[in-house]
Amino acid sequence: MAESPSSQQKARRRKSIDRTEGFAHDSSSLLSEDQFQCSICLDVLTDPVSTPCGHNFCKTCLTLYWNNTEHCHCPFCKEKFTKRPELKINTTLREVVDHFKKKSGLIKPDILCDACTGVKQKALKSCLDCRVTFCKSHLEPHNNVPVLKKHKLISPVKNLQDYICQKHERPLELFCRDDQTCVCLFCIEGDHKTHNTVPIEEESGEKKLIKTQTELQQMIQDRLKKIKDIKDSVELRKRNTEKEKADSVEVFTALIRSIERSQAELLEVMEEKQKAAERQTEDLIKELEQEITELKRRDTELEQLSHTEDHLHLLQIYSSLCRPPHTKNWTDISIDPHLSVETVRNALSELQKSLDETLSKTLNEKIRESVSTELKRIQQYAVDVTLDADTAYPKLILSDDGNQVTYGDTEQNLPDNPKRFHRCCCVLGKEGFSSGRFYYEVQVRGKTKWDLGVAQESIDRKGKITVKPQNGFWTVILRNGNEYRALADPSVPLSLKENPQKVGVFVDYEEGLVSFYDVESRSHIYSFTGQSFTEKLYPYFSPCNNDGGRNSAPLIISAVSKKLSSLLAMESC
Repeated sequence: MAESPSSQQKARRRKSIDRTEGFAHDSSSLLSEDQFQCSICLDVLTDPVSTPCGHNFCKTCLTLYWNNTEHCHCPFCKEKFTKRPELKINTTLREVVDHFKKKSGLIKPDILCDACTGVKQKALKSCLDCRVTFCKSHLEPHNNVPVLKKHKLISPVKNLQDYICQKHERPLELFCRDDQTCVCLFCIEGDHKTHNTVPIEEESGEKKLIKTQTELQQMIQDRLKKIKDIKDSVELRKRNTEKEKADSVEVFTALIRSIERSQAELLEVMEEKQKAAERQTEDLIKELEQEITELKRRDTELEQLSHTEDHLHLLQIYSSLCRPPHTKNWTDISIDPHLSVETVRNALSELQKSLDETLSKTLNEKIRESVSTELKRIQQYAVDVTLDADTAYPKLILSDDGNQVTYGDTEQNLPDNPKRFHRCCCVLGKEGFSSGRFYYEVQVRGKTKWDLGVAQESIDRKGKITVKPQNGFWTVILRNGNEYRALADPSVPLSLKENPQKVGVFVDYEEGLVSFYDVESRSHIYSFTGQSFTEKLYPYFSPCNNDGGRNSAPLIISAVSKKLSSLLAMESC
């Protein structure tokens, strides 16, 4: 008798499973977790699905990924699909993965019934009162017998003794929050009588030991967003690189054109000099030839007169013959065979000057443009900063909104808390940062001296302070109206073309970077690079003393429009 279609399908499926398990068993020494890893969640595949390009993902991960992308493409190789593929679980791959999980200990083996004899069935519950694990059929009395109904049943576990109080031999049903331990009902009548105890189910729910599906999906979403952010950053860097390459070609093309133009001008000058020399030569030769002709004529006349016998005529013209001919003294007249060295030197000097001016102008424009673009980008990391009155030196006066600080000549009667600076005329921001990037701007208009930057949380606030990175300070200062220095070790004098009226401070915690910018001129002031931050960083401000009234202007924390900066940064790209 022929098997029914359903029986044939089951047989074929059983053979397939046997072959799959056999393959997985034979290859267990060759396979690793990486080979069954979803490239989205980076975990072993769950309900694996395959894309048309042949890559495998968890069904949930790929569905969420495509729901959050504009174009449908493979997350691994980026191959685009004109139509979103219909996802169906790859059952053969799922069986291989499940077998791998079981062999690798990623799937816990089934817990079997303690009451079964012969072939043991899969356990359904464990009874803490009976201290036995039961399958569905052997658990039936606990559902029907009134006494057994009162027993404490839990999901099946192997180590039942861990769920029993060792002192009272009773189920551990409660959690003591005071001692952070599980207890039984007898325990709360003795050592834990006055303690705060709650049912274990309640406590385990509060602690959220197992993440809910919503939380897992949120984690997936966060990682998908991170992938998108990374890709966007790479694409932005690629566009910026292409733009910088194009700008570089433009700069050097302009230089080459300038050199060619200057070369043509120099050759033209040399050609004009040569033509002028040739004209001078022609004029001199012509003049010499005229003198030669005149001298020959006179020589001929003298030759003829030397044979005459008309002495009277000879006496009459003798005086004119004795006068010297009208000729030039040619002794010091010559033509230099070489082009004037001074002419070439002047031409080369003009060429060098022109190139220097062109190069300097072009590079300065490109540097300014590059810094301006960078400043627009980092302004997106602007944070709200307010001054912390608890840290302020007693002579400093803070505005009510915490955005301005000035120096007062009279020391205020303030509580000397651990955070307050005792001898240093400075104040910190309230907000500390221990990761990521942040940026803020400070108006310094009208001041002759100030200190700005960041400081780490553990800095000395009571004794004499030496401001430098080794002591937890990264600052730039102004003294005497126009002397700027970066307080590195040793300090670095800064040559600025103009005095900043508003200073921007940017920190990249992970990169170990602290940079300072002149906001209005869109120029870079100084950067501390390669630093190692291990604790919170706080914005640091010092308006310094009044300098005889010349430095009475306040330091003012300025608001930065992150939305506008973001739009400008996008336009510049």
